[in-house]
Amino acid sequence: MYQIGIVGAAGYSGIELIKLISNHEKVQIAKLFGHSTVGSNIEDVHPALKNIISMEIENFSKEAIAGLDLLFIALPSGQAFDPVKAAFEKGIKVIDLGGDFRLSDSDEYKKYYKHDHKAEKLLDKSVYGLSEWNETEISSAKFIANPGCYPTSILLPLIPVLKNNFIDESFISIISYSGTTGAGKSTAQNMIFSEINESVRAYKVSEHQHIPEIKKYLEKFTGVNSSFSFVPHLLPVSRGIYSTIQVKTKIGIRENDITDVYNINYNDKPFIRFIGNKIPEIKDVAYTNFCDIGFNLSSDRVLTIFSTIDNLLKGAAGQAVQNMNIMFGFDQSEGIMKCLKKL
Repeated sequence: MYQIGIVGAAGYSGIELIKLISNHEKVQIAKLFGHSTVGSNIEDVHPALKNIISMEIENFSKEAIAGLDLLFIALPSGQAFDPVKAAFEKGIKVIDLGGDFRLSDSDEYKKYYKHDHKAEKLLDKSVYGLSEWNETEISSAKFIANPGCYPTSILLPLIPVLKNNFIDESFISIISYSGTTGAGKSTAQNMIFSEINESVRAYKVSEHQHIPEIKKYLEKFTGVNSSFSFVPHLLPVSRGIYSTIQVKTKIGIRENDITDVYNINYNDKPFIRFIGNKIPEIKDVAYTNFCDIGFNLSSDRVLTIFSTIDNLLKGAAGQAVQNMNIMFGFDQSEGIMKCLKKL
């Protein structure tokens, strides 16, 4: 069995990784690493894991990762540099769920993430882990930069229609909504229950750190340099992302064309559910690794595309395990389909 380590094991994404890997028949968790929880047993930190896993959380070190086959890193931006460097020195494969290695330009990284990049020499070593569109590169990769949750919910519905020249690339409107777990275990005042409950608000308009990621990989996977607006919102729910994308179609594009292009690209993808003219809902993807995509085409050629994902699974841990499966040559759904219920 392949031996797996998780850095940031007690965080939201770390816990989801534990649940998924505990259901995997071909890998096993060998090490759990943390910071404030070091010395605690993971089932004491998260009682939902009782009778699923019993393991002490350790302090991360180069010595502690010896013998691992793969290291998951589930840390906030700016904290993955040392674990990635250590894994590279040991020849251990890495999947980083954070944003530290998704961009190739350190200046752009500093602009959007608000701190310096401390491992610039490794920026060109990572492979972008959008599972459905980069499988070949992922399969031979040693280092995966897992996509952000918002970009996953946007790239998956947009790439097929943009790549096939169905839409006007000069302006794309993207409005997205996220549950509060997308911010991690923040203690900021504007994230406490009484501040977010019964309300919706936009945030980081024109400056969200996922903007350059969306732009970079839209162009990578479509060959088109597009222009878009992206406005994220915070929803008073714990998990889920909902993206609504509006574009103008090229003259002559019909509903059947749009249906066909999604079916051609995603019929054989186990975690994409194209639902045609139906409108998806967060509740249907919560606690799953699915991305549901629907659309509406108006008589004046305005195409509205809807997508929903669980930000902690398809937007983080689920896609990370999907990428691990591709790296090791397993079926993409291995360990994931068994863990779709709430623990």
